Amino acid sequence: MTIDWPAFTPGSALTGGLLIGFAAAFLALTLGRVAGISGILGSLLVSARGASADRGWRIAFLVGLVLAPAVATLAAVPLPPVQTLVDWPWLVLAGLLVGLGTRIGSGCTSGHGVCGLARGSLRSLAATLTFMAFGVGTVWLFEHALRVSP
Repeated sequence: MTIDWPAFTPGSALTGGLLIGFAAAFLALTLGRVAGISGILGSLLVSARGASADRGWRIAFLVGLVLAPAVATLAAVPLPPVQTLVDWPWLVLAGLLVGLGTRIGSGCTSGHGVCGLARGSLRSLAATLTFMAFGVGTVWLFEHALRVSP
């Protein structure tokens, strides 16, 4: 493994982390809600069947996630090129498995890793350690055991 030092951008990484932390803290302090993307989207889809008082902020949060790259592009912030290393059917399968995993794990990396750990949740600690272990294991499996690499 090598590090691409010219692409190492601690300033933008720090800025992004601060913005994520601010958004999570703002949502928790103003609405008492956790900024877990799978929970926000899942509750919005479930509430689509009927009226819900929570729909407005959920829609605004998700629209903000989608619009942020467009605003960054308009502000002439260079975005990295999108690289897809696998075919679309694999991406769809991966997305479905992530969705299943977030349902089984009662949350996603943003909910558990950012918000849950900040609240001192032991369940979130266990979930985040599990996410990380399986991520490391998957990379090892594909790059070393199966010898599949880009």
